[in-house]
Amino acid sequence: MELRETLDLYKETVELYLGRGTSYVNTRFQGMEPWQIAAITVMATLLAMWLHGFLFKRQSISSRLRKFFFRIIRKLPFLAASIQKKLDIALNDLASSVLTLEDGMTYVTSLPAHGLTESDLLTKIKEYTTMGEVCWERGQVSGTVYSGEEQLTKLMVKVYGDFAWSNPLHPDIFPGVRKMEAEVVRMSCTLFQGGPDSCGTVTSGGTESILMACKAYRDLGLERGVKYPEIVAPISAHAAFDKAAHYFGMNIVHVPLDKKTMQADVKAMKRAISRNTVMLVCSAPQFPHGVMDPVEEIAKLARDYEIPLHVDACLGGFLIVFMEKAGYSLPPFDFRVKGVTSISADTHKYGYAPKGSSVVLYSNKTYRHYQFFVAPDWQGGIYASPTIAGSRPGGIIAACWATMMYKGEDGYVKATKKIIETARHIITQLKKIKEIFIFGKPEVSVVAIGSDIFDIFRLSNAMTSKGWNLNTLQFPSSIHICVTLLHARSGVADQFVGDVRQSVAEIMKNPAEKTTGRGAIYGMAQSIPDRSLVTEISHGFLDCLYSTELPNNEKNHMNGDSTKH
Repeated sequence: MELRETLDLYKETVELYLGRGTSYVNTRFQGMEPWQIAAITVMATLLAMWLHGFLFKRQSISSRLRKFFFRIIRKLPFLAASIQKKLDIALNDLASSVLTLEDGMTYVTSLPAHGLTESDLLTKIKEYTTMGEVCWERGQVSGTVYSGEEQLTKLMVKVYGDFAWSNPLHPDIFPGVRKMEAEVVRMSCTLFQGGPDSCGTVTSGGTESILMACKAYRDLGLERGVKYPEIVAPISAHAAFDKAAHYFGMNIVHVPLDKKTMQADVKAMKRAISRNTVMLVCSAPQFPHGVMDPVEEIAKLARDYEIPLHVDACLGGFLIVFMEKAGYSLPPFDFRVKGVTSISADTHKYGYAPKGSSVVLYSNKTYRHYQFFVAPDWQGGIYASPTIAGSRPGGIIAACWATMMYKGEDGYVKATKKIIETARHIITQLKKIKEIFIFGKPEVSVVAIGSDIFDIFRLSNAMTSKGWNLNTLQFPSSIHICVTLLHARSGVADQFVGDVRQSVAEIMKNPAEKTTGRGAIYGMAQSIPDRSLVTEISHGFLDCLYSTELPNNEKNHMNGDSTKH
């Protein structure tokens, strides 16, 4: 009885306010012509639509306002010239580091009138293979080349040659390549503890593997009624997730890291989940600091909210699956963890396959179906493709399959043991240098270094002068080495530690000195509040990669364009 009386009271209150509202509207429109009321209605509707579009765009209001503000600032005459001058300096510095031609070298800009003989061509090829000062064979490069084993190289070249003309787009013509790709996927599923329903595809690399997972979950979300699909990922997640969001019209919500462990902040990730979230992301390990995200905790979130979880193991996937057998334990990270629905892993890194091969794996075929593309009504026939590319190089798939068969489980376990031992030796020795520190608790192959005393990019420059090529990182400033089999060779790791120790000692003679060269460019890039300037510098760098102009201080190094950038 009390409930009924309460409901009646609420009903009377609502009716009262509705009556007052109706009276107010009627009073305001009293004496107006019908066309005036219609016009006001149309204008109010258009205003409401504009406000909705303004408030609910993919980019946040603060981001749009910031861009608008900096766009106005850059148009101010007394600032525009100064900004452009600094941009040109940065671009020229980048160009000089990329456009490294030896004396007398020119660019080929048109086909030769007559084809070269094999002998002349191979001589020409030799010129290209000897360009550059960095010699990866000595083991002084971070990541990049993960094996370099001579016998394996010869095997891959031979296998690729046998399948050079093959294309998995035509499985009826090249059934062997189809079988190889299916076996690469199944072997990978087995390594990541996938069940009988697990599946996947071979892709051209880690970026495509990540793109495919994001595309699959976007389409799944759209089918479920999500209008504005969102990816929730740690700020340490690979930039390919940002690329996927850009390509596929998604929004990416970045969550912070625990400042001590450098792992994804699970509580922040929980707060970031919304009705638009179509996937969660974690890394095993992440690229910047080599730290394993708490997969089990994030998987629990995924289960609780019924959201797919992608584990990005592109970097170290083919290490972590062998670490237990190599004598190093890790928390569960694969399909054994309930809630993990997909995994990306690069066969062309620690799988030691040739560049251009990776796998994206799913816990069941339902998810993979959202990755596929089918055009059922094309005049050229029913077009269906599993990944982004249509035609794909069968030679790469064949060489990837051959590499996995050649290495075998025992070969991978031995290689993993060498790499992890080397990485942990480097960590132990670097911790003895008090002026630097290690980020988080790296458990796999990446070791990230920072300093609270001096600009860490000075150490990067110093190591470069000693022949090392390390990765420079930002937010926070740091550098890292990604340990490979080349670093596991006798003496290489000790040389690295020795060079770091010597470089730090030299830096400490004047720890407050500012960084120069490329390190300065990275430092400057982090401090620029207008990120569009960083994008502009990056565009200039990418233009440099395609430049066929001879270096000239009077010109910018843009491809076919000598005008100011």
